[in-house]
Amino acid sequence: MAKTHTRYVCQQCGRVAASYMGKCPQCSSFNSMVEEIIHEEPINKGAGNTRGLGGRSQPRPINEVGGQEEDRAHLPIGEFSRVLGGGIVLGSIVLIGGDPGIGKSTLMLQMAMEMANSQRVLYVSGEESERQIKMRAVRLFAAREKKELPKNLLLVTETNLEVILNHVNELKPDLLIVDSIQTVYLSSLDSSAGSVSQVRECASQLRELAKSRGVSVFLIGHVTKEGAIAGPRVLEHIVDTVLYLEGDRFQSYRLLRSVKNRFGATAEVGVFEMREGGMVEVTNPSEAFLAERLVNAAGSTIAVTMEGTRPILVEIQGLTSPTQFGNARRTPNGIDFNRLLLISAVLTRRVGLKLSEQDVFVNVVGGIQIDEPAADLAIAAAITSSWKDTPVRAEAVLIGEIGLAGELRMPGQMVARLREAQKLGFKTAIVPKAIRQGEPYPKGIEIIEVRSLDQALQAALKKN
Repeated sequence: MAKTHTRYVCQQCGRVAASYMGKCPQCSSFNSMVEEIIHEEPINKGAGNTRGLGGRSQPRPINEVGGQEEDRAHLPIGEFSRVLGGGIVLGSIVLIGGDPGIGKSTLMLQMAMEMANSQRVLYVSGEESERQIKMRAVRLFAAREKKELPKNLLLVTETNLEVILNHVNELKPDLLIVDSIQTVYLSSLDSSAGSVSQVRECASQLRELAKSRGVSVFLIGHVTKEGAIAGPRVLEHIVDTVLYLEGDRFQSYRLLRSVKNRFGATAEVGVFEMREGGMVEVTNPSEAFLAERLVNAAGSTIAVTMEGTRPILVEIQGLTSPTQFGNARRTPNGIDFNRLLLISAVLTRRVGLKLSEQDVFVNVVGGIQIDEPAADLAIAAAITSSWKDTPVRAEAVLIGEIGLAGELRMPGQMVARLREAQKLGFKTAIVPKAIRQGEPYPKGIEIIEVRSLDQALQAALKKN
């Protein structure tokens, strides 16, 4: 006979407690403990009760296991394929998250329509009806001047996972899309859809489906107010790939970022532009980010940041203004606040800029977020250029990490950064002096090597 007991589970971190608590002691979230009723079935040690990917497993030598590079389905969307590592791996499970309205469902529907030309695709929606999905599909096809919708794209509105699995058994699709995982539930669990136990168990069964049947599964996930995927952290451990669709809602550019990928490089980025006809690939994001740059304007510099294996040139703007209050403000947009404080302190102490009475504003054009320290030199040059009201050399890019002593440190993948700058027509690069000899720098671009921040600023603000 099954035993029943009650427990309380935090919907933010998954902590389990025997009694209700108003504040979770692990993640400090208020009112996040939800009651769940657990039915414990008696354990049957028979062979028929074994749970796994297929119920049976047999060890084999690794050289006899199949799986080569060709076990990927070609994805016509180049930027999406780049983030996944070169295509869709058969039998993989991918989780994609992002803010509401950022374009997750639109991007997945575009991918489904492209893949339906060569595969059988089942699109399961728990939030929209088939009619609503078709309206969006017609709009996307009208923008591409296509007349007929693909017949291999099957739509269904369903939230019961048992019914979804029955549809999969009947239709035998090659690609399954679930929008979203927080709306799917198992009737055997008493908790509501979107709870920690429901999300964990549903994702586990979909993973077993992908691994045992070879069906590629894409899950769309909600995000919390902090920007992380809602649900237990184990959800990201279950899946093979975790993607985030990022971007400012008031900007047209969207970044599809890979934060976990078992079949490709992590931190890879694909760039899209949101238009009336859906997501449009941006094959040369550096040129797009620099299209509206005002040349020879004080406070404008060019940085070369690495997003995964792709170098991207972005414009960094700096502005200094006399403060109207007792404490000077530091306002970053697109860079870390603590990084701006560090650079401002080094400029004040090592270079001699009087920034204690200046409000400092830094903006990364295009809505992109820069996390790596290789953009430190460009940020410092933008602030200095605005403070001195002297423009930075228009044909120069600045690459380097700043230390507390005012020294410059060499970032990684310098040759790839310089090649991208040369391809876009930049003639000069101000970089840290190399201590160890590595791959030679590309020819056709002047390399100015400096050891300190003061020397770099003198070279950057040198008038032509």
